[in-house]
This record gives sequence, structure tokens and C-alpha cells, in this order.
Amino acid sequence: MSNLQNQERMSRYHWIVVILASLGWLFDCMDQRLFVLAREAAVKDLLGGTVDPALVKTYIGYATTSMILGWATGGIIIGMYSDRYGRVRALTITLLLYSIFTGLSGLAHGWVDFVLYRFIAGIGIGGMFGSATTLVAESIPGRFRAPALGALQTLAAIGNVMGSMISLVIPPSSAHGLFGFEGWRSLFFIGIIPALIVVPMMRLLREPEVWLSLRENRARGIAGTEAGSVTEMFRHPKWRKHALVGLGLGVAGMIGLWGIGFFSPELISEALKGESQSKIDSVRSWGTALQDIGSFLGMASFTFVATFLSRRLAFLCSFILCFITTVFVFSNLNSAGDAMWMLPLMGFAQLSLFAGYSIYFPELFPTRLRGTGVGFCYNTVRYLAAPAPLLLGYLSVHLSFRSAACIMAGIYILGAIALIWAPETKGKDLPEEEPA
Repeated sequence: MSNLQNQERMSRYHWIVVILASLGWLFDCMDQRLFVLAREAAVKDLLGGTVDPALVKTYIGYATTSMILGWATGGIIIGMYSDRYGRVRALTITLLLYSIFTGLSGLAHGWVDFVLYRFIAGIGIGGMFGSATTLVAESIPGRFRAPALGALQTLAAIGNVMGSMISLVIPPSSAHGLFGFEGWRSLFFIGIIPALIVVPMMRLLREPEVWLSLRENRARGIAGTEAGSVTEMFRHPKWRKHALVGLGLGVAGMIGLWGIGFFSPELISEALKGESQSKIDSVRSWGTALQDIGSFLGMASFTFVATFLSRRLAFLCSFILCFITTVFVFSNLNSAGDAMWMLPLMGFAQLSLFAGYSIYFPELFPTRLRGTGVGFCYNTVRYLAAPAPLLLGYLSVHLSFRSAACIMAGIYILGAIALIWAPETKGKDLPEEEPA
């Protein structure tokens, strides 16, 4: 273990690592929220304004699926890159990618370039999680690892709340936003602001000692130091098992969130059908903000249970809550008042899992494969989750939007089943030794 990992106290530098990594992920989530809230207005405008609602949902599915595919691709590639070339370098690249291409989304002239921009932004969004969590896990004292990683994910909910609050000031469907641009375009322009924190990242952060030691051993040609290889990860039974467990846990949360939970704005639109667009926009902004506050509390609760009781117990409770609350909300949300108390419940459950991913995934892999493993578990599942928005749209046509969401919520049961093979990592050091 590195000297940094063996220190018992958090130094000033440790706090800088946690703060900057958390800001990178926080603004990443803000950009995601801006997209979720702006995509309906963007698609309507780019398709000509007066189109069939079912067609709008279809093209929303294209844009969302494109971003999820980019997310998956970026998470895997940048995870491998971080193992080979450094956590800090990967962190700054991902931040620039998602910021710049979120801004460019506001300049889209048609749905094709809009979908393309979302794909490239997704590459940066996907790479940020693995880079940030791996840097924090390897840089700070081991006894503070779970709380710090849980806090990193929990604070991401603040980014979502920020996105919702910004949309209150600049409604996505408004004709006049910043500098005379439409509201949805203005929201995407705001998404470029996080690029500014690249400067302190490059000046203040340094590579973890365990990674520097790995690079030195690799330069000497020492066996067993091959880094950033999915093939190498699957060659060893222990890391292969951990990767498959992570895949099972991750796919349930990703499909549940991106295929169901993040369609809460569309659920509000359906529940308030016949109301003015200004009221719908207001309820969507407040409702998703409250959903994010619920997410904050859910991730904090998961962190508490995982830190003091058990990682596996925390996951099990979360999966059960996810299934119950998702079915309940999509079956019963019928008014603006319902949105204000039901969506926080769903947010509490669905996002609690993501605190688990930030804490648990780095604990499954050795230094030379940690970025690759985290990227694989957190992002490969997005290839499996990418068709979920399209599936929701398809089932909505043949059944109903609400029925489709309730059926798809069964994915959380599969996540709970994956826990059968999940190792308990509470109280253990990050793995470094190769399995026999």
C-alpha cells in the first residue's frame, strides 16, 4: 500500500482530491440533467415544432440511446487509458469532452447532428466516473475511502438539482433564453462552463503513488504489471468473477434509471395533459429537483449502511426499494401534488445504488486493472441499457407508458439475484495481489 493510503488522517491534499474529483462528477451530472430536461423541447424544435407526440418520444429515445452508447464507449476506453497513462490526465480529458460537446448540442441544426453531439458528450460523461472514483480510491487513506467515494456520488445529486433549478430560470420550451437563443439551446450552452475547472485539476492534482509505482514496475518489464487490458482482466478467474458481478449489479441500476427513472419529466407531462406548457415546465423542474434531493438522501443512506454494516446488505435493500417505488410512482402519479412527494421517493431508491457503484467497484480490482474494471462494470452495462429507452417507447405504443415502466422495473429483481456471487469488501484493503 502507498504512504498516502496508510496515513490515518486526511491532509489538505486529500481534501483537494476529493473536492476536485467530486466537482468533475457533480458538473457531469448537471449536464446530464440539463439534457434530460431539454431533450423534449430540443427534439420538437429540431423536428419542426408540430409533430406527433409518439414520434417525439421515438427521437428522444434516439438521442438518449446515442448518449448512453457514447457513455459506454467512453467509460471503457478512458478506463483503460487511465490505467496506462494516468488518472489525472484521464479526468481532465473527460471533463473537456462532456463540457464542450454539451455546449455544441445547443448549436444543433437537426436531429442528426444533435444525436452525434450527444454521443461524443457521452464519451466524456462515461469516462468521468471511473477516472474520479479511481483517483479518490487510490489517493486517500483507506479508512476514509468508503465515506469519500460515497460523498463523491452523493454530491452528484447537487449537480442534478442545479440543472433543475437552472431550467426554472430558463424554461426549455421558452422562445427567448440567453442572447436571444431558445431556452433549450441556452441550457446546453450553460453546460460548457464546467470546462473552467480543468485548470485547477491540472495544476493541483498528481497521480496516486500506487499508480506511479505500477508505471515504474511496468517500465522495468516486471511480470504481472500489464495495465489497462480487458483481456488481462478476464484471464484471471478472480477478476473475471468480479467483473461479471459488477456487470450484473450495474445493468439493473442503469436500465432502471435511464430506461425508466429519468423519464419522470415525460411522466409529469402525461399526468398534466391539458395544462399549460408553462405549468408543465414548472412542475417538471420542481419535481425533478425534489427527485434529486431524494437521490441525495438515498445515496447518503447507502453510504452509511455500506460503511458501518455491509456493502451487500446496502445493495439488497436498495434493489428492493427500487422495484417497489418505481412501480408505485408510475402507477399512481396523476397530479402536480403527486409529483412533489412521489418523485423524491423514487429518486431515493434508484440513485442509492449509484453510491454503491462508486464505493464497491474500485474495491473489486487491483491497481493495474482498477480503471479498466470500474469502467467495464459501470459502463459496459450501458450497451445493455442503451436499448431501454427505445424499449420503453415501443412498449408505450403497444401497452401504455405507465404499464411499460412497471414491467421494465422487474430488472431490479435481477440485480438482487447478482448479489449471490458478490464478495463482501467492507473493512478490506484495495486488492493488489494476483490470485493464485
